[in-house]
Amino acid sequence: MGELKDKAAGLTNEAIGNTKQAVADATNDPSLDQRGKAQERKGEVQQVSGDLKGAMGDDI
Repeated sequence: MGELKDKAAGLTNEAIGNTKQAVADATNDPSLDQRGKAQERKGEVQQVSGDLKGAMGDDI
């Protein structure tokens, strides 16, 4: 079950990060852009974690 939670959290963080980046581009806010990129990366890591948990049967 950890696999699905990590993947869902990862997708959510990626979507929010992408939204922050789009708003930052529209408002010319470099700080928001950096926070959006960081959140997007966090989501990518969470998805990889979910993939690993799935491959290892949630044993990690």
